[in-house]
Amino acid sequence: MFLCQVLLFANMEQKSLPTEVILAHPQQSLGLAVLDGSPQPGHYLNWDGQTYLVLERHHRYQLKFGRYSLAKISLYVQSACRPREYSFFGGRWVLGDSSCAYNARSEWVRCAINPQGCCSECLDYTPI
Repeated sequence: MFLCQVLLFANMEQKSLPTEVILAHPQQSLGLAVLDGSPQPGHYLNWDGQTYLVLERHHRYQLKFGRYSLAKISLYVQSACRPREYSFFGGRWVLGDSSCAYNARSEWVRCAINPQGCCSECLDYTPI
């Protein structure tokens, strides 16, 4: 019971952690904010009207009362254009049309046959 309360408190604490967004090249801080979710590498982030791709995620810990606790999160990002084709599959957004048998169901790769192309114009589209 006590362990469940500690984990619940830790999850509540992580949702309100300050997140610093850092541009990878040239390296400069874009600002500090409390984000709704927790963007992972490969995800896109909208920041001040600009779209960025998350490259790395760093956690900063602080020693409090003899224990380390998560104090801040840093996201290293680069400017990017958000791909037009995304579909929701298995609780997350994947690149391309996930109803195709050849779709990789990944945030990084669209498919094996047509990795750079558009799914709607693909001649090899095969519904599941």
